Amino acid sequence: MTIKKELLSPCGLYCEVCAIYIADKSNNQKFKERLASLYKDNIAGKGKLPNSENITAEDIQCNGCLSDKRFLHCDKCPIRDCVFQKGYEGCHQCKEFPCKHIEKFPMTVGKKVILRAVPHWRKVGAQKWAEDERSRYICPQCGNKVFRGAAKCNRCKANLDLDE
Repeated sequence: MTIKKELLSPCGLYCEVCAIYIADKSNNQKFKERLASLYKDNIAGKGKLPNSENITAEDIQCNGCLSDKRFLHCDKCPIRDCVFQKGYEGCHQCKEFPCKHIEKFPMTVGKKVILRAVPHWRKVGAQKWAEDERSRYICPQCGNKVFRGAAKCNRCKANLDLDE
């Protein structure tokens, strides 16, 4: 498997299994609308992600954290900025991990995955880490590719807990 460098998110949230990335690449309008609604209603309602109250399906687009076309919240990520300021490729290289940026991460599932994924990235390197993240998000019941944070498989409706 060849990994695309633009998908190696510095925080440890591998972009290829991100709902935003998957919705954009599959051009799934219904999925984009659902994601926009989730950001607008649930996340923005908690006041954690600024400007989510105005998000639309057209905003659901991204080519990966290290690309020139990033999701609006990823584009302003303090973790990404911190990593680049330190001259690192990712949090896996930082001795201060987990830091205040991780502790303040506004999405529960994302924070849980970061705390799991970064030590694994440190241990096995980028190639294996990316392969492991990609293979983790497969429904064990039907083999369908799912996104990080999915609670149910969109094909067979099996309950999922793949983020641990």
